[in-house]
Amino acid sequence: MAGHARWQIRIFVVLWLLFLWQFAHEPFTFLILNTFLGYLPIEISFHLSRERPTNDLIFWLVVLLWLVFYPNAPYLLTDLFHLSLLNPYGADGLLQLNLHVWVYFTYLLISVLFCVILGFWSLNYVANTITQRYLKGNSWLQTLLVLFLTFLSSVGIYVGRFMRIHTVYLFISPELITDRLLHMWTPTMVVFVGLMTLIQLIAYWLVYLAYHSQRANEQAMNKSVKNAAQKNHSK
Repeated sequence: MAGHARWQIRIFVVLWLLFLWQFAHEPFTFLILNTFLGYLPIEISFHLSRERPTNDLIFWLVVLLWLVFYPNAPYLLTDLFHLSLLNPYGADGLLQLNLHVWVYFTYLLISVLFCVILGFWSLNYVANTITQRYLKGNSWLQTLLVLFLTFLSSVGIYVGRFMRIHTVYLFISPELITDRLLHMWTPTMVVFVGLMTLIQLIAYWLVYLAYHSQRANEQAMNKSVKNAAQKNHSK
């Protein structure tokens, strides 16, 4: 992602968080923290590339930090259930044309789309960076890496949504949650993780197709321009 695009994203998230802080009221004040946490893995991924950090240990520490916070991005998908708090259906069973409902629908959807779409971009970017740096650009290994990271993300979503274990708890009191994490593996939990993994993989695939189709078109256009310039030069 180009540097100017990254700064556009940074400026937007700051302005959006300030906007939510000013205008989002109970019970939707959770959007401020969840949007911030969902953005963190995106920002962390900006600091990774094939060339930096040059030190391998620091590189993997940054990747680990990204992984700890990454589930917060797709986690916002589960926040869509909070729309039920608005009681959007009238007595006739139809959606109400109530501006309060649609304003908060807009708040929620902007945060979800922002974090989820850019979160999937960061997943693809981090997986590609690791593959290019250590796995000789093997596309099959990158696919397996994405599958594994998505599975871990689904586990993280379960932990955050149903066990209410916040990401910051991993840094504050990791010893208190270790036992709970070891005993959380139930059939229902496994099915939930499978469903979330499926949802994420389909969404990731669509983002991947859009991103790489655009890159392929740009490369083809640049090649055409270059060939045309060479022909004109040869004349």
